[in-house]
Amino acid sequence: MTQRVFSLAALTVLELSPVDMIEVAARAGYSHVGLRTEPATAQEHHFALLNDPYLRKATLQRLKDTGVKVLDLEILRLKPETDIRLFEPHLAFGAQCGATELLVAGNDPDLDRCAARFAALCELAIGYGLHPHLEFMPWTQVPDLATAAQVVAQAGQPNGCILVDAFHFNRSGSHLSQLEQLPVAWMRYAQLCDIAGPAPTDMDQILYEARHERCLPGEGDCDLPGLLQALPKGIAISVEIPTRRLMEQGKSALERATLALDATRRVLERL
Repeated sequence: MTQRVFSLAALTVLELSPVDMIEVAARAGYSHVGLRTEPATAQEHHFALLNDPYLRKATLQRLKDTGVKVLDLEILRLKPETDIRLFEPHLAFGAQCGATELLVAGNDPDLDRCAARFAALCELAIGYGLHPHLEFMPWTQVPDLATAAQVVAQAGQPNGCILVDAFHFNRSGSHLSQLEQLPVAWMRYAQLCDIAGPAPTDMDQILYEARHERCLPGEGDCDLPGLLQALPKGIAISVEIPTRRLMEQGKSALERATLALDATRRVLERL
């Protein structure tokens, strides 16, 4: 039986350098990590893997020493002015560290152009063994599963995929029936967390929740059993659970990563 992949997402322990994150992942029992080669926001502290040769070398060495592997790199944004060729250093590093997945956001209101750029990225990425996953997020121009499916279908690339994040699935109002209709090949990994309460009407509040108020799986109101059953069987799981409450309780990165993985496994065991 193939062992399920559990990957520690960067956002769960964003204060850690890639080297320390890999160490925490190994100690907490994860098989993989997700590395951030491009910051999600201008405000977050970023460890510049691509521009710091010493950090890059130390990261690759820690992967080798611990046996932890890299699942995905993030986060590449498709904007109106994006030049896909400038993403090549990310792809090259992905191949170097053994990543297989690439997290992509759609930040272009012209969906035809977004699909063309996604197709071009897929064509470039296939030579590096990477599968770009378009992640829908309510505050982007690809706000829900239906829009993501439209873009990926239009791109028409064999390595083009969709990333389902439990938070975004819930807050975007996407439906399990839509998910069940997608080609299995479009989903190679998913991001898991939980969230409590109804979706706020204010998008800024949804964005704040996404970055600071996610819950451990089983402690919120998401239909995680339904979501997991609709996803491909045995799909790799990226555990992405930034939770300010646990940080304020004094929980270390290792403690938070361990709690997150334990809660994820409990949800899966109950299926």
